[in-house]
Amino acid sequence: MRVVVIAIGKLKQGPERELADRYRERFDDTGRKIGFRSIELHEIPESRARDPATRMAEEAAAISATIPDKSSIIALDERGDAIDSTTFASHLGRRRDEGAPTVFLIGGADGLSPDLRRKAKIRIAFGKATWPHQIVRVMLLEQIYRAATILSGHPYHRV
Repeated sequence: MRVVVIAIGKLKQGPERELADRYRERFDDTGRKIGFRSIELHEIPESRARDPATRMAEEAAAISATIPDKSSIIALDERGDAIDSTTFASHLGRRRDEGAPTVFLIGGADGLSPDLRRKAKIRIAFGKATWPHQIVRVMLLEQIYRAATILSGHPYHRV
């Protein structure tokens, strides 16, 4: 099954990029054994529009053009549900069993458009704090890797 992360903004070289790459590589090793392909990462440039509504609309159009057909969409959204890692793994396992691509969306500074949030099957928040999109990407990749370890019975995840 395809796992796709579509994010507004590009990670530059540095500790965030290194950590993101590390979790992607770990997922590739673990995920392949349990029916996942490598994580596809699509970085979309931030809109340069002056007003937030136009920025969100431009970014939403670019994101929508990148979403594979018949995907199960999971949006990272501050208004989403805060779920634990085991529940996250269950969601990812169900998507894998359904066979449709699972697409995670990370918006820019203004968030995701209301239309994209509505299209999402699940909306997840990493707590009530506001996080920079670079950190959210690393957190998401770690949770995807952790989900694969939970689904495979690997001891990485301990409660």
